[in-house]
Amino acid sequence: MTLKSLKVWALIGIALTWPVGTSAWAQDYPTRVVRMISPFPAGGVNDTVARIIAEKMSRALGQQVIVENRPGAGGNIGTDFVAKASPDGYTILSGGMGSLVMNPIIAKVPYDSVRDFAPVILVAESPNVLCVHPSLPVKSVKDLIALAKARPGELNYGSGGVGSNPHLSGALFVKMANVNIVHIPYRGSILATTDLLAGQVQLGFLPMPVSLAHIQNKKLRAIAVTGKLRSPSLKNVPTVAEQGLKGYEVSPWYGVLAPAGTPRPIISRLNSEIAQILRTDDVKENLAGYGAEPVGGSPEQYARTLREDIAKWRKVIVDAGIKVN
Repeated sequence: MTLKSLKVWALIGIALTWPVGTSAWAQDYPTRVVRMISPFPAGGVNDTVARIIAEKMSRALGQQVIVENRPGAGGNIGTDFVAKASPDGYTILSGGMGSLVMNPIIAKVPYDSVRDFAPVILVAESPNVLCVHPSLPVKSVKDLIALAKARPGELNYGSGGVGSNPHLSGALFVKMANVNIVHIPYRGSILATTDLLAGQVQLGFLPMPVSLAHIQNKKLRAIAVTGKLRSPSLKNVPTVAEQGLKGYEVSPWYGVLAPAGTPRPIISRLNSEIAQILRTDDVKENLAGYGAEPVGGSPEQYARTLREDIAKWRKVIVDAGIKVN
C-alpha cells in the first residue's frame, strides 16, 4: 500500500469515528459548571430572565449553571465574549434583540449574529407598552395619531437610547402612522420613564417591567401594547395593530445561544431541558411578573426569528435614517 493510500484511509477512519466520539462526549455533557453570560447589568430584564431559567437548568443538567454579567457597549461586550468562546456548551449566551439585531445594523460590532452563534431556544417575549402622561388628552392610538397630525413636531417620546427597542418601536410607529413625533434619547429606560412621569416628554414605548407599576398606580396611561397579541399582564390594553396600524408589531425577545460549532447533541440537550423548564407553572409566573411570556420552540425556529428580525429592522433603521451619534 502506498503512502498516499495510507493517508486516505487514515482520513476516512477519522471521519467515520468523529461523529461517534462527539456524540458520546455530548451524552456526558455537562461535567462541570456552565456559564450563562448576560451582556447587561444585574437587575435588568435580560439578567432576570437568565436567572429564572438558570436555577432550573442547574437541577435539570445536574451541574451548576451560573449567570455571569459582562455588560458594556449596549450588550456587545458580553455577546462578543460568547461568540469567541470555545464551542463546547460550557459558555452560553442570554441574548436579546439589542445586541443581536439592533446593534449590528446601527454600528460595527466584532461578531456576526447569524454566523457566530448557534441558536438554542427562544425563551421569552416581552412587548413594550405605549404609555402617555395622564395630562395628554389621548386614550387610544387613534387619538394619538390625530393629535400628532394636528401638532406635527410638537409631541415627543423618550427612549432608553438610540437604537434601543423603545426607540425603534417609536420609529416604526411614526413611519406607519405617517406622523411627526420627536425622539428624545436617554441613557436607559429608567431615565426616560422618570421624565415621562414628570411630564418632560409626553409619551414613550416603555419596556413592560419598567412601566407596569406606574400604569397600575395610574401615574401613566397605557394606550397600547406593541406585541402581536395582548399581554396577560395588561389584558384590557389592546395592541397597536388592533387599533388601526395593521402589521405593527414589536416583540422584544430573550433567548439562549451557544457559540457556532457547538455539537448538535449539546444544542438539542439544552433545548429540550429549557423547553421543559418553560412549561412549569412557577417559571411562567416569574416571567409574568416582568411582563414576559415563555415561547420555546426548536433551534431552527429561533434561527428563523433571528434572521427575519434582522431583515425587518434593517429596513426600519435605514428608512428612518437612524445612526449612532
